[in-house]
Amino acid sequence: MHRNPVSPAAYWRLVRDNRNFRLLWLAQIVSELGDWFYAIAIYSLLLELTGSARSIALAYVLQVLPQVFVAPAAGVVNDRMSRKRVMIFTDLARAAIVIGMLAVRSPALVWLAYWLLLLETVMWAFFEPGRTAVVPVITREEELLAANTLGSVTWSFNLAIGASLGGLFAVFLGRDAVFVINAASFMASAALIRAMRFPENHVGQAGPFRLRDLTDFSPFFEGARYMAQDRRRLATLLVKGGLGVMGTSWVLLPIFGERVFPVGGGRLGERRGGMLGMSLLMGSRGIGALLGPLVAGYCLGRESRRLRLGILLGFLAGAAGYLALSVAPSLAWACSAVILAHGGSSTIWVFSTTLLQEQTEDRYRGRVFSADYALQSLTVSVVSYLAGVLIDLGVGVRTMAALTGLLTLAPALLWGLAQRFWRDAPAPRR
Repeated sequence: MHRNPVSPAAYWRLVRDNRNFRLLWLAQIVSELGDWFYAIAIYSLLLELTGSARSIALAYVLQVLPQVFVAPAAGVVNDRMSRKRVMIFTDLARAAIVIGMLAVRSPALVWLAYWLLLLETVMWAFFEPGRTAVVPVITREEELLAANTLGSVTWSFNLAIGASLGGLFAVFLGRDAVFVINAASFMASAALIRAMRFPENHVGQAGPFRLRDLTDFSPFFEGARYMAQDRRRLATLLVKGGLGVMGTSWVLLPIFGERVFPVGGGRLGERRGGMLGMSLLMGSRGIGALLGPLVAGYCLGRESRRLRLGILLGFLAGAAGYLALSVAPSLAWACSAVILAHGGSSTIWVFSTTLLQEQTEDRYRGRVFSADYALQSLTVSVVSYLAGVLIDLGVGVRTMAALTGLLTLAPALLWGLAQRFWRDAPAPRR
């Protein structure tokens, strides 16, 4: 059977010819660039005010864990209300929240930073399932893998550029400027999404939304039963939960940059050298995540069997990358290891998202993708916080990198065993 590759021209045609996708893509670019500027500033601020790896771990937990608790309500909202309106509202709310970071000036106000991170995450938890559920509506079937790949590659490019430039901006312009830039990026994203025009048939099918639906979990349980009806769909839903094992990166990479591979050999000062080392490692994460799905999409194509193979290879690449990071003798080696690991993780993200979109009916997509992100968020929260605690207790950062590589082999094994669910099984309904 032909592998049906996704060619470079397919991405250009998608952006050129599909106005709705082009607007959504531009909104992603501006908001995510601001986010990565912001991430470097936040991590640097917390390390400066607290001096603790646990502060980074807690910050990242607050950026992902609320998704687990918000998922039932977020799924119902995105399946009952206009997803476009949900995305616009959450963008505007995040702009206001980010501006609040300007008030964090001393160790006594670190608590405020944590609360603002939590509120921003709640807004993201409503935004992202809606965005993912909209993609199959505004694209044709043959465009879906290209759309998901371009979305992931854009996230990766934004990480590579935003993290690298974010360190420079924070060093030379100050953190306050970075916070203002991020708030402005959310405003621009809201304006671009407002210009989109697409049908939202799920609203008519579900009936009017009522406030009491936020505490009515029967639609969520209905969605859970739908997910469990097909073992292939359920196995695909669990993939991002396994991917969450590599969530230790959000603690490991800042610590590697700050303490193991600071730039400048002390000439720039401890804080600036550490911030730039952090930026280079985070930027390498973005480069890997950019290259992974592009290469995998071209080499493997968009057939279900090849997408499933790509997920397995992605887990193996992630394990190899973190094992290599654990013994890295230089910053260049460390950056290469991070590129390999997150080339694999990004491939897993894109391929599992595409499979799940193909396996899920539109009226369930909000709930399915809320659960999808919630499972990944739960795993990431647990492993990243444990990594921060263990590092503060004296476990070496290199040891944590090696443990991450070994643990990543577990979901690779489970996904390999799950392939029996696809043998001689009929294609799922869309």
